[in-house]
Order: sequence, then structure tokens, then C-alpha cells
Amino acid sequence: MGHDHGHDHTHGANKKTLMISFFIITGYMIVEAVGGFLTNSLALLSDAGHMLSDSISLGVGVLAFALGEKVANYSKTYGYKRFEILAAVFNGVTLILIALYIFYEAYQRFSNPPEVASTGMLIIAIIGLLINILVAWNLMRGGDTKENLNIRAAFLHVIGDLLGSVGAIIAALLIMFFNWGWADPLASVIVAVLVLISGWRVTKDAVNVLMEGTPKNIDLEDIINTMENVTGILRIHDLHVWSITSGQNALSCHAVVDGALSVNESQQLLRKIEHELEHKDIGHVTIQLENNDHPHDDSLLCQNDQENITEGHDHQH
Repeated sequence: MGHDHGHDHTHGANKKTLMISFFIITGYMIVEAVGGFLTNSLALLSDAGHMLSDSISLGVGVLAFALGEKVANYSKTYGYKRFEILAAVFNGVTLILIALYIFYEAYQRFSNPPEVASTGMLIIAIIGLLINILVAWNLMRGGDTKENLNIRAAFLHVIGDLLGSVGAIIAALLIMFFNWGWADPLASVIVAVLVLISGWRVTKDAVNVLMEGTPKNIDLEDIINTMENVTGILRIHDLHVWSITSGQNALSCHAVVDGALSVNESQQLLRKIEHELEHKDIGHVTIQLENNDHPHDDSLLCQNDQENITEGHDHQH
């Protein structure tokens, strides 16, 4: 119960933090887009485009948290918590597409640099930097930027924006003092590279959750040793560890026990394992206890999943 309460508290804090960030970013994105058009700066426009993606991603993030609060039912036995991960995939792919578009626009401008109103560009970029610092601070202070993929995706969007504002400031100064028109598209390319990297990382992590891959913060060897070191457990097999959503890891396996256990002994053994695994960041545990007489496969992971690893080992499911 304590684990769930902690998750709900974090969930509420994350949702509130995202909502505040959404309103700040959306308001300034409109200002920066208008400023980009008026000053004819690609660095500002690319930053505004990135901010638009931030605004959308933050909005989708808030929606994901709202949907995640819906209780589990017969058709969605885990509830709607996975929607957070779908939001993270959406955000990551959006970042990648925006980066590719900025590359394309920058290429056009390198060959034919247009006139840029550098003073207006500088003022808007400085305000943008301050806004992004405020939002990044808000996300770090109130949200779980380490464990929650949805919050981390939003945070990376904002950091990309912050660096975009720095690039636009440097480009504006170079245009003002040296009349280097190419500084504007160059700044936008640097932003695009950073956006592309963060987009790829978020997408990769979110897809790993959707594919029910082993969570990054879980050491499978350590989990196996922890379970097999519990007195009464001989070995485990058909082991699966996955994430339901960010910060909620689950495990299922079959455990072969030493001799026949009474109902009370079985319950004590299960409670001991659950207690050990809770300290390893696994809150949702399903274990099937078996004795040596029960027909079972000795392979650690489910045989169907391990055909390439345990070739030639017969097992009837």
C-alpha cells in the first residue's frame, strides 16, 4: 500500500508540474513564432517550432497522466497507465521529425542567407532563454525527470529549447557585430542535432517499455540471485521482468521449492520474496510455486522466448 501511495503522490506532482510548464511554454511559443517571422530568423523559428512540439508534448503528457488515473477494468486490467508511454513515443518521434525539418530549412539558408533583424532576434532569444530556464527549473523541482519517461521526454524538449535560445543569442550577436548571416542557420543546425539525439533516446526507451523489455534500472542477475538466495527456493524458471509504465516494474516466474510446503509456509515464502524484490524496484510480483515432482522446464526464461538461446532443448508448453 505504501508503494502505491508513493506512486500516486509522485503522479499528482508530475501532472501539476507538466500543466504549469504547458501554459508557460505555449504562451511564449506564440511570441517566439511571431518574433521569428518579423525578424526573419530561422534560429528563432526553429526554436519556436521546437517549442510548438514542447507545447503539444506537454499537453499530451497532461492528458496521459489524466488517462492514467482511470481505474483498471475488465477490458484494461492494468488500467490506462501505458498511455504515458505512448505519449513518450509520440514526443520522441515528434522531436526527430522537427530536427529533420530544421536540417532541410538550414540547408536552403546556407546557400542563400536572408537578411535577419538581429536586434529583435537577440531580445526575443534572451526572453526565450529565461522562459526555458524557468520551465526546466519547474520540471526538475516538481517532476520525476529521472524515472518517469513522460516527464523526462518533456524535460529533454525544454533543455533542447534552452540550448536553442543560447544558439539564437550567439547567432544574433555574430550577425550584429560581424554581419555573419550564416550564423543563423548554423545555430539552428546545432539545435537540430541536440533535438535529434534527445528524440532518439526517448523513443528508444519508450519502445523498450512497449516491447516489454527488461527495465534499464533492473539488474536481472541480481534479481535471480536475490530470489534463489531465499531459503526454500531451489531454482526459478519462466522468468519475465517488464515495466507496466514508468516507475512501475513487474515480475512473474515459476519457483521450484524444497519439498511440499503448507499453505502457511507458502505464504511466508512469497511474502519474503516480495519484500526482497520491493527493495529492487519491483512492486508487482506474480510467482507460481512448484515442487520437484511438478513437470517443468529448467530454462531460466520462457522456452518460446528462448528458442535461439536454448536450441535443441525440448519442452512442451
